[in-house]
Amino acid sequence: MKLLVAGGDRVDAGKTTFSTGLCAETGATGYKPRAGNDYWFDHDDVRHAVADGRLYGKDARRLAAAAPGDRRPEAINPVHRLWAPVPGAGTGLLGQDGRAFLVDRVGDPPAGGAQLVVNDTADLPPGVVESLSLGNARRVDSLEAANAAMADLHVPTMAALAEEVAAAERAVVESYADIARPLEGFVPDAVAVVEPRRARIYGGERYANACEVASGSAHEGRLEERVEHVVGLLEPRAQVGLPALTGAEREDPGAVADAYAPAYEALLATAFD
Repeated sequence: MKLLVAGGDRVDAGKTTFSTGLCAETGATGYKPRAGNDYWFDHDDVRHAVADGRLYGKDARRLAAAAPGDRRPEAINPVHRLWAPVPGAGTGLLGQDGRAFLVDRVGDPPAGGAQLVVNDTADLPPGVVESLSLGNARRVDSLEAANAAMADLHVPTMAALAEEVAAAERAVVESYADIARPLEGFVPDAVAVVEPRRARIYGGERYANACEVASGSAHEGRLEERVEHVVGLLEPRAQVGLPALTGAEREDPGAVADAYAPAYEALLATAFD
């Protein structure tokens, strides 16, 4: 059983909360193929990770903790990007308005090592330089160099994760931002598109087909399709309301599973249909 959780909102859609409860409900391993956090806006989380010479975010930490067994955040989140705001007008190396990437971690250190990719055009905060092992990092100073690093490192790492997900008996895959599908070619059994107050449920095969259609639409040329472009081609199998949760409830996967039980029932019914 393979389930995909995508976000209907670019920010704070509630994907991770939904995914942790779903892992608790099903006993599935959670995966977040790509993630990122911001040195300014997520400063405490960044400091906590880099103090141990590591780079991961709270979403991957929560998702790893919610699943059975004892898995490191890096094991379920093989690509993590650290961002920082760019004051004033302009874009960073990757063309993102108002922010620049600082460091990518690609891979899981204990599982054969991780490669760090450093933006050589950005000023890295002293704490990052002091705590991360950057001596063997791959340094990029142009979009062309960054794209080459992604082809060499990110693509095979994501392909390996896709194989692991395919081999898993039960997997919950959480996307990032409002990206429709975080693993190329991934065909889940069912999909939950989550946003504040509701979850929309879709059949996995139809959703995957819509991803392919959207990639050849007027938005052709994008490497990743947005959720809005994909679900605009589909009718949901179900729409289920999601209640507001307290901070303590959001941190407790069992409490989330209880609160979101109707949505999970609809999702699993679609998966096994």
